[in-house]
Amino acid sequence: MQGGARACRMRSRTVAMAAATPAKRRLRTHKLADVDEARKKELLARPRVDFGAILATVAPIVDDVRVRGDQALVELTEKFDKAKLSLEDLVVDPKAMPTPQLPEELRVAFDVAFDNIAAFHEAQRTPEPAAAVETMPGVKCSRVSRAIESVGLYVPGGTAVLPSTALMLSVPAAIAGCKVVVMATPPRPDGSITPEVLYCAQKAGVTHLLKAGGAQAVAAMAHGTATCPKVDKIFGPGNQYVTAAKMLLQNSEAMVAIDMPAGPSEVLVVADVGADPVHVAADLLSQAEHGPDSQVVLVALPGVDVDAIEREVEKQLAELPRGEVAAKAIEHSYAVQVDSVDEAIEFSNSYAPEHLIVNVEDAESWLPKLTNAGSIFLGRWTPESVGDYASGTNHVLPTYGYARMYSGVNLDSFQKKITVQSLTRDGLRRLGPHVAKMAEVEGLDAHRKAVTLRMESMD
Repeated sequence: MQGGARACRMRSRTVAMAAATPAKRRLRTHKLADVDEARKKELLARPRVDFGAILATVAPIVDDVRVRGDQALVELTEKFDKAKLSLEDLVVDPKAMPTPQLPEELRVAFDVAFDNIAAFHEAQRTPEPAAAVETMPGVKCSRVSRAIESVGLYVPGGTAVLPSTALMLSVPAAIAGCKVVVMATPPRPDGSITPEVLYCAQKAGVTHLLKAGGAQAVAAMAHGTATCPKVDKIFGPGNQYVTAAKMLLQNSEAMVAIDMPAGPSEVLVVADVGADPVHVAADLLSQAEHGPDSQVVLVALPGVDVDAIEREVEKQLAELPRGEVAAKAIEHSYAVQVDSVDEAIEFSNSYAPEHLIVNVEDAESWLPKLTNAGSIFLGRWTPESVGDYASGTNHVLPTYGYARMYSGVNLDSFQKKITVQSLTRDGLRRLGPHVAKMAEVEGLDAHRKAVTLRMESMD
């Protein structure tokens, strides 16, 4: 009896251990030469997001904030972020708050990132006036840059706190010269702001700190409330509800622009036979851990041992604190085997990834042919992580294939370009007849007269 009971217990433990062992996470592998056009189209598509259902959830929240302002924000913050705030504590001045005491090593890391981001974005300034040209004698045209006066920066704080995003958005806003900079980020349950986010906000000169997250924070910045200034443009990544709120509001009476449409995070890694499987697996997982809806894609050149990379993914997954999240992302990710460099480039350009890692020999030679990507990481020693944090480039990038037509956040994102023209008397005398004739053809007689009446006054 005792022996039988022990055997039963042993079998039970064996079954329990087997049940606890996670299923192997394998990348679905496709040989591109064997894939027909219909299947290729499916591979290039992203995991479907039901924005209709999300918008149905977001719209009432946005409308509630528009109508009830700060009171709605307080109630929604308590509901979603479990933080009970007073109306007076909802929007604060970062400069008036005590400087957070960060560990020295962490403070130095943020300072290095700040300096590199500032250096790269400062270098994006163009001479003023730009594009100054005399198109014909007496006709001068130019272009000037002016900062967007009021901007809103969304810094996520849900499953992962992202002080790096605070730097990526606030540093170029400061360089551009934006006068009002509202940073929205979810508060902690005690109503405080994550110290790392506060440190970055203070360092970059943020003017208002809104203790709110989600669609309600986006709505507050778009419409304005008694305590939160209305902004002209909203920046920053976020979950599906934040993205839906941004897209909803940019087409509303709020009169607000957004940086870009966005979806779940993604990376495409091109690897050749010399790429270390350990590095490739780490790069794939660095994006997979962002969320279960992230997607990672491996493009393997001839000779690449995809099985070795998959084994390494499995090994590293087991060691990650966010391994369960990353594993879900791996479930809808895949590998593509290609026969040539040109085939790899063509697939990458068609996919248009947010992040593109080119882990190949002589990676620099690929750059002229790479046309669609949010940010590119060239060579063996350039993990995507450096761009996420401290190389100097911006990590707020187009996803979901929008890299075909959108750029990532940059200095120009925080500026408007205004064209300027100036004509002399002789310039109008030369150009006027042509303008008058074109206006006549279009049937816009007031346009024509604005020219001809001036020309008549010259006599």
